Amino acid sequence: MMSDDHRSHPFRDSHQDVEAAHRIPDTAQTRAPAYRLAFTDSDFMCREELRPVRLQLELLKPQMVMDERGIASTIVLMGSARIPAPEARDDGGPDHPLARHYDEARKLARLMTEKSAASYGRENVIVTGGGPGIMEAGNRGAHEAGGQSIGLNIVLPHEQAPNAWVSPDLCFNFHYFAIRKMHFLMRARAICIFPGGFGTLDEMFESLTLIQTGRMRRVPFLLFGRDFWDSVINWQALVDAGTVSAADLALFRYVETAEEAVAIIDAAEPA
Repeated sequence: MMSDDHRSHPFRDSHQDVEAAHRIPDTAQTRAPAYRLAFTDSDFMCREELRPVRLQLELLKPQMVMDERGIASTIVLMGSARIPAPEARDDGGPDHPLARHYDEARKLARLMTEKSAASYGRENVIVTGGGPGIMEAGNRGAHEAGGQSIGLNIVLPHEQAPNAWVSPDLCFNFHYFAIRKMHFLMRARAICIFPGGFGTLDEMFESLTLIQTGRMRRVPFLLFGRDFWDSVINWQALVDAGTVSAADLALFRYVETAEEAVAIIDAAEPA
């Protein structure tokens, strides 16, 4: 985890001053908000004017932690939070129409994590949004393979908690959707999109746009479940309308199984 042990300068450690500030006399002056150390003052840090600083911190913290853990590349899994796990389906009720995708996401994560062991868990690490559904399936498959996985959670208006399968020291929480999406893609060696709703569509189209416009290198971009995607998006209509080119439709491929996805990822040139 992050530390200041590498410091080469002679200045006093900020942790020491935080501790010293707790031992000062209790007076009207020391109780005043103005006296608090700026970087420990949550009221100050949450001020409107400090948004640029918060954006930078939210970019830096996961970056530094993942660098220290040696995470070199990731396999991104995106998809619905509403597709249930097998145990949630064993209640005698009707099966969820997209249930098989939970199983395929779990299998894909397991297979890729087993391969990741050759790099001591540094290459092709599974990263998800850290929540339930497809996200849980990805973290779960990695855990079952004995490997680590990343969860990029975000604070939502309703109760939100990480799923139980995310590696605890790679479980992050975000305020800014934009910074979270950057961390999804910064190390991506492949992007795997399972059926989902508004959030999944947002993440999918932003990722495709970055690749289409040359702002991100091309990586395997896999859409699980052609029937679902063809029913949701009329890709050819975009070509016919002239809003995308026919060549843009080659930026992604359809797959149905984890094994298909693994074969495509393995065949792709490493970065």
